[in-house]
Amino acid sequence: MSRVIQHNCARSYEWTIVALETGAKCMVDVVCLQVPPRVRANIGISHSPFKIIIKNTVWTPILKQSGLVVDEHTDLSRGANEDVIATDVRTAGENITRKGNVYHQTDRQSGERPAQKVNCQRVIRQGGTVLKGDINTHSRPWDPRCLGQRKAAFWEEVIDKNGLEMGNDGQSTHLWTRDGHQGESVIDLTLANRPITQWSILADVHATGSDHQVIEWHVE
Repeated sequence: MSRVIQHNCARSYEWTIVALETGAKCMVDVVCLQVPPRVRANIGISHSPFKIIIKNTVWTPILKQSGLVVDEHTDLSRGANEDVIATDVRTAGENITRKGNVYHQTDRQSGERPAQKVNCQRVIRQGGTVLKGDINTHSRPWDPRCLGQRKAAFWEEVIDKNGLEMGNDGQSTHLWTRDGHQGESVIDLTLANRPITQWSILADVHATGSDHQVIEWHVE
């Protein structure tokens, strides 16, 4: 069993450090971050307890003391290489779990959503895959507050075709303020074809300042 937290850091250096410190304090094995700070001129963030796999919009820090053997796959997408990190994770004697860390957002220049180019047949390993991240879509299957589907067809199809189950329990993962109005939604998902347990929101002391919640869960 491994412990994981996932969080959208909204490009904030400070919130990314808080998320990493939360991971270290909670002794999680893997941290899945979306929208971390941009790395410029090879200057970025390091955090001594973790080895960090870095892409433009997703980072996957692995706790060095976790004892996990981690293999990254770089051939799983068709143009989504900066928006998806796929790793096979295992400890000695355990089955492999493929963890997909995804940021699903519209590219402002192309108007496309690069994460939709991912080759799901390669990413999803039967009997041992967890997909998690900020998918930026709205649908009642994962958000009971949702009044109508918005940009959700891709993920609804991925879930149905691959027999993925929802780790989320219906709690809001995104608390937003816009034009003087406040609201909440579920746009950060944990999807799996193996059991997800103890899915929870780490609020209050573990909050980073981002408008996305810090989420913790275990995978068997």
